[in-house]
Amino acid sequence: MPQTNAKSPFEFTGGTLPLDFVNTVDHRGSDRRTELLIDYNRLLQWAEEAKAVTPKSANRLRRLASKALGQAQSTLRHAIELRESIHSIFSAVAERRAIPSAALARLNASVQKAAEHARIVNTNRRFAWQWTQPDSNLESMLWPVARAASELLTSDDLTRVRHCASETCKWLFLDKTKNHRRRWCEMRTCGNRDKARRYYQRQKAG
Repeated sequence: MPQTNAKSPFEFTGGTLPLDFVNTVDHRGSDRRTELLIDYNRLLQWAEEAKAVTPKSANRLRRLASKALGQAQSTLRHAIELRESIHSIFSAVAERRAIPSAALARLNASVQKAAEHARIVNTNRRFAWQWTQPDSNLESMLWPVARAASELLTSDDLTRVRHCASETCKWLFLDKTKNHRRRWCEMRTCGNRDKARRYYQRQKAG
């Protein structure tokens, strides 16, 4: 995946938070697979860009992580485990395969853990979920990811989860097109590459 922003390695084409989280691996389907979450600060960068944490919380978490390097590394490991579980689940959905039980159990554990940090608040006669002290827990960016994954799994949008048609990409996205025929994570990247490849094959065959 080429970068859309020179200052960021991340793209947000999944259409929903958990799929954008899954797509933090470039070229997942090839031998050039590239891990984008290389350290805790990179994980936090993704979370801030994805709006899973506020800038204020992100700054505080960076300071906390600098004083607890072992805990930050453990959080990164948990994040990648959660990401791969979410990937396994939604890949199975997209390919209409059986859902891996171990991956679902891992997601359930994360959902339950996230629920321990959530509460309902009343603001201006409206009720909403709110995370408790997200800037004091290094794993707080994983809470909204786990919840959003569970909400997608139990929603009507589940049938719109797709794989990018590129065999080397394998990113996931939510197909929000009217005809439900979207094939690429992004037409200008994977779609154009496929067009170029097919054109080259036709020219070679001709």
